[in-house]
Amino acid sequence: MGVLRDNHPIDSDTRSLISKRYKTITKAVNGDFWNSNSETAHSRYVGSYGRGTAINVSDLDVLVELPNSEYSHFTSLSGNGPSRLLQAVKKAIRDTYPRTDIHGDGQVVVVRFSDGMKFEILPAFQKIDYWGNWDGTYIYPDSNMGGNWLTTEPKAEQNAMAYRNGYWESNGLLMDTCKHIRYLRSEHFSSYHLSGILIDSFVYSAIGGWHWLRSGEERSNGNGVTYEQSLLDYYNSHCSWLVFAPGSGMKVDGDDWDVLGKVLKEMV
Repeated sequence: MGVLRDNHPIDSDTRSLISKRYKTITKAVNGDFWNSNSETAHSRYVGSYGRGTAINVSDLDVLVELPNSEYSHFTSLSGNGPSRLLQAVKKAIRDTYPRTDIHGDGQVVVVRFSDGMKFEILPAFQKIDYWGNWDGTYIYPDSNMGGNWLTTEPKAEQNAMAYRNGYWESNGLLMDTCKHIRYLRSEHFSSYHLSGILIDSFVYSAIGGWHWLRSGEERSNGNGVTYEQSLLDYYNSHCSWLVFAPGSGMKVDGDDWDVLGKVLKEMV
């Protein structure tokens, strides 16, 4: 089942509801941590939705930036500081959504609405370099195994994906492919887990010069290999430990590599 253009969109009504809840959650966190009523400041979509490759609302990731003074506070606490941070963020959101299922889960606060829409809220802090400047990286909590602090660079990943999806690059083929792989996984391999960042990182690297036809271009047979087959060939010639996130270059967990292979074979 090959890739189709502009397939698997999220409808406008759903996007409007996502935006409404995003703003409400952002305002709740800003009120507790920034003494602000802003619905947009210190917050951004991340994950699949932020990279433009989501096809459903089962997992909407939002990064909420907190003051670095809070990082100093929670790192100075005895015990599991990351867990305590998640509890503080959970409380801020619960004050706004008292009847909604809200709980901490490892690195995020999960907000699960009764209609099936789920937000995963990632509290994070700007990572400041030696010169006192933000280096573009965020520090975020991991409450597992007694607590730890990890780093992420979502804006670099989003910028890289947007650039390669552009008209003079893949002309939309990159994101269409990432969405199609998600669709096939949910339709044919729903019992398997396949992470969004692994999908996006793989396609970003494997797509090469393939693109949707631009204005005035004519279809070419090339070397006789279809686009879908070229993705499978790339997969077969690479290893799970050699996958890195677009833009940031961070190592991507390859635990779902075999599942990705199953989906790619379904595409050919």
